[in-house]
Amino acid sequence: MDTKKIVLNVNGIEVIYNHVILVLKGVSLQVPEGGIVAILGGNGAGKTTTLRAISNLLAGERGAVTKGSIEFRGERIENLSPAELVKRGVVQVMEGRHCFAHLTIEENLMTGSYTRSSSAEIAANLEKVYNYFPRLKTRRTSQAAYTSGGEQQMCAIGRALMANPNMVLLDEPSMGLAPQIVEEVFEIVKDLNAKEKVTFLLAEQNTNMALKYADYGYIMESGRVVMDGAAADLRSNEDVKEFYLGVGGGERKSFKDVKSYKRRKRWLA
Repeated sequence: MDTKKIVLNVNGIEVIYNHVILVLKGVSLQVPEGGIVAILGGNGAGKTTTLRAISNLLAGERGAVTKGSIEFRGERIENLSPAELVKRGVVQVMEGRHCFAHLTIEENLMTGSYTRSSSAEIAANLEKVYNYFPRLKTRRTSQAAYTSGGEQQMCAIGRALMANPNMVLLDEPSMGLAPQIVEEVFEIVKDLNAKEKVTFLLAEQNTNMALKYADYGYIMESGRVVMDGAAADLRSNEDVKEFYLGVGGGERKSFKDVKSYKRRKRWLA
């Protein structure tokens, strides 16, 4: 992990749904200030649940963090409401974008500024969003329902930026998008990270794309972190190449089916 100051510290959390279904089984991860960290894995790995545990959006799905702790800038945040987290600078972009279909692009963006009271600041933030997403400016009067998936994803990220976040939790940004649009979205994430110093924690199934832009990655399976490391190291790891990047021979398997996997004992205790 980067030696920069750690701003998010997730310590051995367990999440249970409906008081009985154990989904996360001792997940720990760290995010350094100004970093881009990726949570990787297939459907059901626990990526989205991890983000929702951090942003405290589990209650709506009858889920709860039952063990462990989550700290942002050294303070426990498990019991803060999503609105309070936004005020502290933590904003989530949900999987599937969730734009308000009947509102225009600009009206959608403005809903992200509800924690801001200065009209001058809101106007400046809106202009900043349009600078990063010029396509949104040309479509600002269009209803979100009549825009493309890529434009809706840009709108969802732009809406998060209207809150002046320190950290953005980005859930499956590539879902349902053409490869060229995915590349464009990730390039904007990279620019926001470099120029605006926004820290990103993203959950993504597109391992190749995520590791191209992230600094560090955590691979999850069945509610556990089974591997982590610098993005460059994960990209060159032979198991990651075979199971997640589609490089190498043989039928893909789970890490836990590979007896020679060096870190196997980490989660079989």
